[in-house]
Amino acid sequence: MCISALLHFLLEQAISTPVASIVRKAVRHHTMLIIVLIVAYAGYLNAGGVQFNRLSELAKQRYGDQAQQTIQELQQTIQRLSNASDEDKLIAVNGFFNQKLEFVDDINLWKTSDYWATPLESIGMHAGDCEDFSIAKYVFLKALNIPNEKLRLTYVRAQLYDQDVKVVRAHMVVSYYKSPTAEPLILDNLTPDILPASQRTDLSPIFSFNDKGLWVGGSTQPKASSQQHLSKWRDVLLRIRADGIE
Repeated sequence: MCISALLHFLLEQAISTPVASIVRKAVRHHTMLIIVLIVAYAGYLNAGGVQFNRLSELAKQRYGDQAQQTIQELQQTIQRLSNASDEDKLIAVNGFFNQKLEFVDDINLWKTSDYWATPLESIGMHAGDCEDFSIAKYVFLKALNIPNEKLRLTYVRAQLYDQDVKVVRAHMVVSYYKSPTAEPLILDNLTPDILPASQRTDLSPIFSFNDKGLWVGGSTQPKASSQQHLSKWRDVLLRIRADGIE
């Protein structure tokens, strides 16, 4: 007989009033304990708007055991960081995706010139290009309750070397702003180091956006709605929500 059933059984018996009162309190405390555990468990599965149970199931169905294991590792990382500082969250999320994903161009990975993958797709393939790294980092930094206004995906011109030849290519990073006018910190798949923008002289910003607005140049105010003007962004956000990430 479970504890709850036993307590209710005792209440139904003709026992003395003082004992009944004690038992009633025990029942109430036991019920509250169950509620607390249910709420805590739901929060564990849905940390920061991420339905990890759904994400894990989809990973296994679509990509297999290795993808599911990566989702479970990500879940543990997110749970461990729930009360961490923003700095610790940036370091952990940046490091997680830089380690778990291999850089592969869209044409080789998705057989198309420009595809924006969801975090689940990137984890499933264990690969992605700069947009995919950035989208995954942005999504899970938001899941860690870093305010949306502190985060942007930023298109830049990056100075790279291809067989010792200097080239300039379009690239995407995540920018973190401690305040609207602060110098951003840059999260990049090209380097494990998170550095202030002034120390990334190899990058020249073009525009930035999040799921609310779009910024041009060094403006501190958004110029337009990102989802209205960036169809690929609007499309990937819809697919991310369908995977169980709000």
